[in-house]
Amino acid sequence: MDKKKLMLLVGALIVAIGTAFAARSVFAGAGSPQAEAAQLEAKGPKVLVAQRALPVGTIITADSVAYQAWPKDMVQDAYFIDGEADISKLLGTVVRFPITAGEPMTQGSLVAPGDRGFLAAALGPGMRAITVPVSAKTGVGGFVFPGDHVDLMLTQTVKGEDGGQALKAAETILRNLRVLATDQSTDTAVVEGKTVVKQFRTVTLEVTPKIAEKIAVAQTIGTLSLSLRSIADNQSELERAIAAGDISVPEGASKEEEEKLLKAAMSRPMDNGSTFVTGGDVSRFQRRSMPAAAPARPAPGAFVTPASFAAAQARPVTVTVSSGPIVRVTRGKSTVEVPVSR
Repeated sequence: MDKKKLMLLVGALIVAIGTAFAARSVFAGAGSPQAEAAQLEAKGPKVLVAQRALPVGTIITADSVAYQAWPKDMVQDAYFIDGEADISKLLGTVVRFPITAGEPMTQGSLVAPGDRGFLAAALGPGMRAITVPVSAKTGVGGFVFPGDHVDLMLTQTVKGEDGGQALKAAETILRNLRVLATDQSTDTAVVEGKTVVKQFRTVTLEVTPKIAEKIAVAQTIGTLSLSLRSIADNQSELERAIAAGDISVPEGASKEEEEKLLKAAMSRPMDNGSTFVTGGDVSRFQRRSMPAAAPARPAPGAFVTPASFAAAQARPVTVTVSSGPIVRVTRGKSTVEVPVSR
C-alpha cells in the first residue's frame, strides 16, 4: 500500500469517527429541548385545584385546595389565580358540582355563605335541614360551630296519675348530626386569627327525613340539648359498626371505593343505640321507674266485661258473685253492685 492510499484511509477513518460523535450528541440531546419546552409551557400562572375528590356539599377547608402551576394557554377566566384570588375568602364555601382531584376550581362550582342556594348545596343527597332552638345551657355555651358533629339529648318529666313523685329522665335520641348553621350564620367569625365564640338561639342540623320527623316530635315532649362530639368518636364507632356487621364492604372493592363507603358511613346521622338515665340513677331520692297510672274504676251501674274488670282493679278487693248476672264489689265498708254482660 502506497503512502497516498494510506493517507486517504486515515482521513476517512477520522471523518467516520467525527460523524459518529456528532450523531451521538444530536440523539442524546434530542429529548432535552422537548422536555425543556414542555416545562416552560407548564410554567404558567398558578391556579387553585382540588387536593382530593370533592363531592357535592363538601365544605371547603384549607387542606382541600392548593395552588398549582397550569399551562398558560389553558387558563380560563373562571379559575382562581394565585395573587388575584384570596383563598381565605373561599374557606367555608360549599361545592355545588362534583370536582375530581387535580381539577381547577371555578367560580361557578362554589357557593358562598349567604348566597342563594347555599344551604341546599351543603346538604348531602337525600338529606334534610331542620332547626332546633337552644340556649347557652343547652347549646354547649356557644362552642358549637358549623361543620361540627353533635348528639341530641331529650330531657323530660313523666308525671304519674297516682299523685306520686314524677320521673326525671334524659335520653340521647340521636347521634352524629352535622351542624350546618348557628342562628342564621353558616360561617365562623375570625378576629385577629382567633375564632369568636358567641351564643346562639337556634342550630340547623343535617338529618334524614325520618330523623327530621323524630326531632319535630321530640321538641313537643321536653327540652333538647346538644352534646359536642369528639373527632375521634366517629372512627371508634365505625370500628364497632364494622365488627357488628352493620356496615359491610363488598368483596373486590378497591381502596378508593372502600374509603368512600366508610367515609359516607361515618358522616351519616344515627338514630339507633340510644342511651338514657333516670332520676334514680343520679340520686337515691328520685324515682327509677315509670309512675304507675291510677286504676280505672267503673261507675255504679256500668256494664263491664270480666277481662276489663279484672285488669282495672289494682288493689286487693273482696268479690262476691251472686246467682244472677251481678257482681258485688266490696272495698272496706263500701259495697257496689256491678252488672256483668254475658
